[in-house]
Amino acid sequence: MNQQLFFTTTAKGVGPVLADEMRALGLHNVKEETGGVGFTGTLEDAYKANLWLRTANRVLMPVLNFDCKSEDELYGGVRQIDWRTYLTSGMTFAIDANVRDSNLKHSKYAALKAKDAVVDQLREKLGTRPNVNPENPDLRINIHIVKNLCTVSLDTSGESLHKRGYRVAQVAAPLKETLAAAIVEYTDWDMRSLLIDPMCGSGTIVIETALKAANIAPGLLRRDKFGFQRWLDFNKGAWDSLAKEAQEKRKDKLETRIFGYDISSKTIEAAQLNTRAAFVSDLITFKKQDIEALSPPPGHGVIILNPPYGERLGQKRELEPLYKTIGDVFKRKCKGYTGYIFTGNLDLAKHIGLKASRRIILYNGPIESRLLEFELY
Repeated sequence: MNQQLFFTTTAKGVGPVLADEMRALGLHNVKEETGGVGFTGTLEDAYKANLWLRTANRVLMPVLNFDCKSEDELYGGVRQIDWRTYLTSGMTFAIDANVRDSNLKHSKYAALKAKDAVVDQLREKLGTRPNVNPENPDLRINIHIVKNLCTVSLDTSGESLHKRGYRVAQVAAPLKETLAAAIVEYTDWDMRSLLIDPMCGSGTIVIETALKAANIAPGLLRRDKFGFQRWLDFNKGAWDSLAKEAQEKRKDKLETRIFGYDISSKTIEAAQLNTRAAFVSDLITFKKQDIEALSPPPGHGVIILNPPYGERLGQKRELEPLYKTIGDVFKRKCKGYTGYIFTGNLDLAKHIGLKASRRIILYNGPIESRLLEFELY
C-alpha cells in the first residue's frame, strides 16, 4: 500500500502524550507540530490510528498544499484536485474550514468558496453534483489556511474521536473523553496500583482509566461509522481484521482497582450508566461519598480530581473552601499516594495549600488549565 502523510489533531498541550501513543502503535515518522502530530503510513495505519488513539481528535489525510492569498486562489486550488477520486454524485460531503493569520478572514466564507469549487468541478465532469450534508456526510473535507498557506485534507475520522459512544448520561460540564485520557497519560499511574477519582462526575476519568488498563481500543465503542468507512476505496477486509485483533487484545482482569466517588447519587447513577455503555462496569467500583470522607487504604496509588472551578467571581469565592478541603484531605489521609488536580482556575488552586511538584499546561476547550501533581509523602 502507498505511504501517505497524515496529521492527527489534538487539544493544546496534549501533543507529547499523543506522540508517545503513536510511537507505541508502531506508526512511523511521528512528529509533533502546531495543533497536533504528524505521521506517515498507509490507509490501514490511519484505520489503526482511529481505532486505538485515546488522545487524538481527528486523523486527517492532506491531499494538497498551495499558496492562498485570495478567494480566487482558494477556489482555484481546491478545484485542482480531481474530486472524482473521492466523490460520486450520489454521495454527500461537508467542508470544515479554519482560517488564521491570513488575507482571508472568515472560516465560513472559506468553506463556502471551497464547496463551490468541489461542486462546480463535479457538475462539469459528471453532469450532476453531490449534495452537502453538514451533519452526517459521506466525505468530510478539511480546509486549513494559516499565513496564506492552504492545506486541503480528507477527514478519515468523521465524527470527532472524543465521541467514543459511551456517554449516554450527561452531567454539567463533563470533560471531553480525549482530554480525560490525556490527563491519565500524564500521571505516573502504572496500571497496577490503586486509582481513585473522589469527584468522579459522570465517570469520564475512571472510564478512560479502565479502557486503558483493560487495553480496550476506544474505537471499538463507537456507534457511528468512521469517515474512512464511507470512502470509495474503503478496505473492509483490512478494517475487519484490525477490529478483530483489537477485540482479542482486551484484558478481562486487571492488576489494579479503580474507584469513583461523588457526593451526588444522581451523578453516580449517570456514571454507572456510562460505565455499562463502555463495557467496563465490572472494572470500576462506585460509591456515594463526600471528598471529606476520602480515606484510601495504606500503600500507594494515584488520586485524580477535576473539581469545579466556577465561571463567575461569586462562584469562585464559594469554591475556595472546597479547594482547601481537598488540600487538607491530601495532607491528612493520602500518605504514599500521588495526587493530581485538574483545574482551570489557578487562584482557586492556591487554596489547596500544597506545593505542586509538576504543573502541566492543558487546554479544556478555550480555557487554559493546569494539571497539578502533588507527591503526598
